[in-house]
Amino acid sequence: MAITQTMPTSFKVEVLNGVHNFSSDQFKIALYTSSAALDATTTVYSTSNEVSGSGYSAGGNNLTVSVNPTSGGTTAYASFSNTSWPSSTITARGALIYNASKSNRAVAVLDFGSDKVSTAGDFTVVFPAANSTSAIVRIA
Repeated sequence: MAITQTMPTSFKVEVLNGVHNFSSDQFKIALYTSSAALDATTTVYSTSNEVSGSGYSAGGNNLTVSVNPTSGGTTAYASFSNTSWPSSTITARGALIYNASKSNRAVAVLDFGSDKVSTAGDFTVVFPAANSTSAIVRIA
């Protein structure tokens, strides 16, 4: 299996159809093991190969939108605040951002590049700078 960082194709279509509202919908992030298969074909959140461990609950964390959709140059973007699982014991290879308000539809697949581990400590996902070249959700 593999995790490929991408914006799922279904999300792109749903954006054009006005499905997602970054100003009012509830977005979440779930963590996955290296056995997960997440890529451009991912359409919804699934518990298959989601991490388990002390300090982590299925479905992951709620996310806070830190930058509502805006633009820089010809790129539109939005971003989220960092999130963490305190005092957790987790091994994760990647994550899925999904829209809990819209039937758990996939928004973005994150590949951490290798297994990331916390042992009775904080597991934190740090999002890149919220701008037109780095934000986690960008449409160019």
